[in-house]
Amino acid sequence: MAKITDFVEDAGAPGIIVGIGAVLLAPVLIPIVAGVGKPIAKSVIKGGLVAYERSKGAIAELGETWDDIIAEAKSEIAEAKQTASFEPAEVTADNGA
Repeated sequence: MAKITDFVEDAGAPGIIVGIGAVLLAPVLIPIVAGVGKPIAKSVIKGGLVAYERSKGAIAELGETWDDIIAEAKSEIAEAKQTASFEPAEVTADNGA
């Protein structure tokens, strides 16, 4: 099991100094970073929301277009089936007409 003395020996003097400095500066740096980070985070979130709203309309329009294409294709298939079943037989010279 690792002991604190092992950590101190492995980190050496520079590591210990950096650790103490981080502990001492944390109460000062955290509010500064939070003060700068919060507006940045808000602007990123707002940009994402705006992009989402714009894309929602485009996606809805794409869905309508897709539905129209599918409906047209189904209509053409149904029309082709109807036309094929009602076509009269062609009269040729061999049929005796």
